[in-house]
Amino acid sequence: MTSMVVVVLPGNVDDPTAPSGGNVYDRQVCTGLAAAGWPVREIALPGDWPRPDRTSRAALADLLATLADGTVVLIDGLVACGVPEVIGPHADRLRLAVLVHLPLADETGLDPAEAAELDLAERAALGSAAAVIATSDATARQLAARHGLAADRIRVAVPGVAPAPLANRDPAGRRLLCVASVTPRKGHDVLVEALATVTDLDWECLCVGALTAAAYVDRVRQRIAYHRLGDRVTLAGPRAAATLAGTYADADLLILPSHAETYGMVITEALACGIPVLASDVGGVPQAVGRTDTGERPGRLVPPDDPAALGAAVRRWLTDGDERERLRAAAVARRAGLPDWADTASRVGAVLHELGRR
Repeated sequence: MTSMVVVVLPGNVDDPTAPSGGNVYDRQVCTGLAAAGWPVREIALPGDWPRPDRTSRAALADLLATLADGTVVLIDGLVACGVPEVIGPHADRLRLAVLVHLPLADETGLDPAEAAELDLAERAALGSAAAVIATSDATARQLAARHGLAADRIRVAVPGVAPAPLANRDPAGRRLLCVASVTPRKGHDVLVEALATVTDLDWECLCVGALTAAAYVDRVRQRIAYHRLGDRVTLAGPRAAATLAGTYADADLLILPSHAETYGMVITEALACGIPVLASDVGGVPQAVGRTDTGERPGRLVPPDDPAALGAAVRRWLTDGDERERLRAAAVARRAGLPDWADTASRVGAVLHELGRR
């Protein structure tokens, strides 16, 4: 009989107005663990994680205090990593695993003092955990180096992806798609500046993602207006999974211009539809893009924060038919090697099973 696992999640895990890769991952893992026979107790804690107020801190402390000694607990890193003083006192009696989607200090827009404070908190929190689960090989290496963690304490469980039908292709590849919350880390401002260099070509760009970072959204809209791209670049806001499936079906190229990315789940979502990818060469993105059995990449990687390089890659996509066909063929070939969510849950479950036997 598999022992129970308590999964502690951010309070917005199922909020349709604020979808995120981390929330999707958490939900899929909980579903997969339950399907594999784990009794799963989910607890979603409201709060401005990783910097919660006193009430949210107290709620987490009270929760952990009620759990019996030896309970296996999986905590989302957004909840755990900012409050080591809350989880630390329970580390010896509980079996704590922390799931890190993004190192806290890597969030774009933090001032140096805030980033340093979050980094120290994360180091203490992960140092007290029995196991750390990262979502890419690059993040695992980064956490080990940054926080001095032993390699055998960090496991990797890359995100899965659901099978999807092939997208409907436009021969000219003119339908560009960016799926990401409009926040500083995702680099929409870089995308707009890059697209401003290819206005002589025929294209349209749909940006799907939450618009909750008001100041940054305004900045991006101002750049769109400045370059007179209002009829070509659309900030569409978030879309539910069923609607997003149709969005992928009508796209030709996914663009992800992030400044930091632990993996990039939208990359494999696009590849599942046979859509090539143009993305920043950061974090776990190369692992998500991957290669075919013959070594071909189903997309192109460019330096982050480089509108000229991104614009040049877009231009090549739009003007070089042979390039488009090569990348499309590679994207279709890559579909067969994409991980699924059952595998992700199995990898997480193996870590939790090991903790339960200690």
